[in-house]
Amino acid sequence: MLKNIHVFTALISFTLFFIRGLWVIKGSTMMQQKWVKIVPHVNDTVLLGTAIALTISIGQYPFTDAWLTAKLLALVAYICLGIEALRIAKTDVGRGLAWLSALVVFLFIVSVALTKNQFGFLFALM
Repeated sequence: MLKNIHVFTALISFTLFFIRGLWVIKGSTMMQQKWVKIVPHVNDTVLLGTAIALTISIGQYPFTDAWLTAKLLALVAYICLGIEALRIAKTDVGRGLAWLSALVVFLFIVSVALTKNQFGFLFALM
C-alpha cells in the first residue's frame, strides 16, 4: 500500500509541476490561485513521508544503498531546478531550461526507482 501511495503521489507531483511550469512560462494568473500554492506541498509531503516509510520497510537507506543515494541527490537537484523554474528565473529561456531540466531529473529519479540502479536510464546509454 505504501508503494502505491508513493507512486500515485509521484505521478501527481510530476503532473502538478508540469502544469505549473507551463503556467509560469505563459505568465498565467493560475499561479496566484490559493490551491496552487498549497496542494503541491501537501502532496509532496505525503510523497516524502511514504519514501521514508518505504526505506525503513525495505531496510535500504541513502548513503548505504547506491540507488537510494542517487534518488536522494537527484531529488535535491529536482527541487533546486524547480525553485529556479517556478520562482527565481527572470527570463522565459531561464524558466524553460530549468523546467525542462527538472522534468528530465524527475524522469531519472523514476528510472532509478524502477531499475534499482544508481545510473537509471543513463545505464542504457553506457
